[in-house]
Amino acid sequence: MPLLHRYRTIFALGLPIIGGMLSQSVLNLIDAALVGQLGEASLAGVGVGSYANFVAISLILGLSSAVQTLVARRQGEGLSSHSLQPVTLGIGIAFIVALPISCIFILFSDAIVATMTSNDSVQNIAAGYFDYRTAAMLAIALNLSFRGWWNGTQRPATYFKVLLFTHLLNIVVSYCLIFGHLGLPRLGAPGAGLGTAIALFAGAFLNGWLVYNDAQGKDLHLWNIKQLPLNGLLRLAVPNSLQQVLFSLAICVLMWIISQIGTAEQAVAHVLINLSLFLILPAVGFGVASTTLVSHALGERKPEVASQYGWDVIAVAMFSISILSIPLLISPDLILSIFLQSEQLIASAILPLQLTAIAIILDAAAIVLAQSLLGVGDSRNVLIITGTSQWLFYLPLAWFIGPYLGFGILGIWIVQLIHRTLSSVVFITIWKQRSWLRLEI
Repeated sequence: MPLLHRYRTIFALGLPIIGGMLSQSVLNLIDAALVGQLGEASLAGVGVGSYANFVAISLILGLSSAVQTLVARRQGEGLSSHSLQPVTLGIGIAFIVALPISCIFILFSDAIVATMTSNDSVQNIAAGYFDYRTAAMLAIALNLSFRGWWNGTQRPATYFKVLLFTHLLNIVVSYCLIFGHLGLPRLGAPGAGLGTAIALFAGAFLNGWLVYNDAQGKDLHLWNIKQLPLNGLLRLAVPNSLQQVLFSLAICVLMWIISQIGTAEQAVAHVLINLSLFLILPAVGFGVASTTLVSHALGERKPEVASQYGWDVIAVAMFSISILSIPLLISPDLILSIFLQSEQLIASAILPLQLTAIAIILDAAAIVLAQSLLGVGDSRNVLIITGTSQWLFYLPLAWFIGPYLGFGILGIWIVQLIHRTLSSVVFITIWKQRSWLRLEI
């Protein structure tokens, strides 16, 4: 397949997925921008609440890639009539797993946020925000399943349109609930969480309606429960969900480590982390595209094409991130002023933000190839590599360099740069070895 054609395919599939991947980052950035006007404690509280919520929803995040991988593989094998079965399973898991998990997390919300900050005012804000966000876990699980369908059938633009509706609704409702406009109660920072929850449920309803109509138009049976690939879905989803749990817990531990330095530093870290999660979107989005492309190619029994897609997507992702990093490198103070009101906080965050941009560029290969390995069914290796590098390398060094030796946020972000670089080296080595070709799903 010609190089130009492969790149065109990657961009055609990847760009709408990137738009769709804006979901979590945009929701958090919108909340941060709105709540930042209320002061330092509110911003830190929303930061703690959003990371605690990330831990909760990470238990189901593997659902999307599992559904997507199975849908794409069945499409590549020419078994389109079976491709909707993973979505049926995803919907069932959403109700059976996500709903009770959200209730449990809400029940223990005070204790959960207390492990991340000792500041009473921050705890109160974080608990209220966390409760509202976690109440929308069912909506998130449903949307993950629907996203797997649209991405797996190489039509991510439909999901992107649903998210545009969701985000616009979130901005309006959250703003009104935070500041008490249009007759709604003034809830302060927790209002951002309630507004987000309302928008997510509205988006899930719209998404479900579109998938149902799509299935009817293709004479597929969304609710067919015969020969559902439960074992295959769980084998893909569980390790990936565990990886996401470890990643989200790592962010929570990182926030706790930074809280040992100070509340102001915790507020700065919240902004830096959200900006980094936004910056990695091209790598994650194109990586998710590679999940479909690699799985589809293997379904067609074209291993060379599958392997080449991994390398091509890395090149595209690194180029895209480099372009997006330019404002962060040359005008970091302007970017930071959107979220931080204090000149002192902005000054302390400038160099860490520039390091973030460089680190994400170097991390592109790891992000893309992790998604590519999910496409071939090697979620176990992804879990082992990411889990050990975060918990045995990054977090211990972050604590040692940051609060213990006194190098603060700057020291922690230097460690992060090293960690991301080494992760890319490991994933490149695994992809080159091609032992993943022996896997069956």
